[in-house]
Amino acid sequence: MDFYSVVKFMHVVAAVLWVGGGFALMLLAVRADRAGDTEGMLQVMRSVGELGNRLFMPSSLVTLLLGLAMCWFWVGFRDLWIIIGLAGYAATFLIGTLVFKPTADRMSALIARDGVTPAVLEQGGRILKVARFDYAVMLVIVADMVLKPTHSDVPVLATMATVFGLGLWAAFDGLRPAPATAA
Repeated sequence: MDFYSVVKFMHVVAAVLWVGGGFALMLLAVRADRAGDTEGMLQVMRSVGELGNRLFMPSSLVTLLLGLAMCWFWVGFRDLWIIIGLAGYAATFLIGTLVFKPTADRMSALIARDGVTPAVLEQGGRILKVARFDYAVMLVIVADMVLKPTHSDVPVLATMATVFGLGLWAAFDGLRPAPATAA
């Protein structure tokens, strides 16, 4: 076995921990939200806050660093799939850093100060909507890493763009509740 295979294996393991762990939490949050289980939703949000710095950030950084090492020593940085992967990583890293972590911290502070309030539940709903987009981006990254599309792989690129667009729709537009009608 060569050193590249070892680095690639560790890259995939780190990615599985990062993507799989977050996906499991998102599914738990969706179940709690649909069931109206406020305590379940709060438990998931606490878990996001606790695991953010202990699991998700380290595993995402290991995934990135090992991927960069593979590019630097073996693959290069010129292929389209590398560029898409790095752009996707940047997007999901920024979402985690600028949305998930601060929102979870705000929720914790609100709960400590006021208990469970509608404002806390609203913050939880906001995280859940953005998580849908984040996981659409992660799905695109996983497909990108496996399929390694080039500029001529139009169907693959179009499908990836569609998944990205559906993630945007699900997070920012398509899941807005219908306006209440006057009776």
